[in-house]
Order: sequence, then structure tokens, then C-alpha cells
Amino acid sequence: MRLVVAGALVDDLAAPRHLLAARRSAPPALAGRWELAGGKVEEGEGPVQALHRELAEELGVRVRLGAEVEHPDGAWPLTPALRMRVWWAVVVAGTPAPLQDHDELRWLERGTWAGLDWLPGDVPLVARLEHLAAGTTSAPRPE
Repeated sequence: MRLVVAGALVDDLAAPRHLLAARRSAPPALAGRWELAGGKVEEGEGPVQALHRELAEELGVRVRLGAEVEHPDGAWPLTPALRMRVWWAVVVAGTPAPLQDHDELRWLERGTWAGLDWLPGDVPLVARLEHLAAGTTSAPRPE
């Protein structure tokens, strides 16, 4: 089983109103579908370290992490071989740009987060994020 990490980049950790979506440009089988930015945890790397590296490489940003968006089984299933851990995050340096594996970024208003053609593994996650953002348990706890 391989671990993937992603950031749910929002405008505010305590009261998220906007979520950043990234449209895949590669590989061809995923191109044109939307996801949360992130990537695979490399050998010798911790999940949080990997997330910071991936967001710097893919978007050119540094972030402050909030709470992990937990899945009942410990990680969000993407494929039979991939599981994903996700954290709320807010940009603290840089402006997000599609630097690697993406051709477009889009800030989505709460209430429209599920409206894109998300990768299948991200669909239940995005629904969970929107549910959390609409309530009072949206993730105010920074790490």
C-alpha cells in the first residue's frame, strides 16, 4: 500500500469559504479531472514533510496546516494500491500556480465544491470537506 498526501487549501482554517482545486494535466488517464494538490510520500519522508514538499513543487507555495481530515479507516482510499491522508491548509507564502502535473487551478466557493469533475477517489473527500466547512467543526486547530 502506498501513501499519498494532499492539502485542502482554503482561504481560512477556522471558517473555510473557498477551496483550491487543481486540474490534472498528466498522466493522460487522469488529465482533465480535478483533485486536491499533493502527491506520494517518498521513502524516508513523513506524511507532513511530504505534503509541504509536494505543495511547494506542484503549486509553489508554503502552507500552514490545520487539522487532518480523517477517514474512518485511517486514510482515504484512492485505488486498491493507494491511500491518502489530507490536511486542511492555508497559504502563508507564494501564490498558487500550476507548476507540475496541473494545467489549471480554481478557487471554488463553498456550496460549489462538489461541482467539478473530481477524480473518483476525491469525490467522497470533497463532500466531507464541504460538510465540515458548513458546520462548526471545520478545523480551527493548526498544527
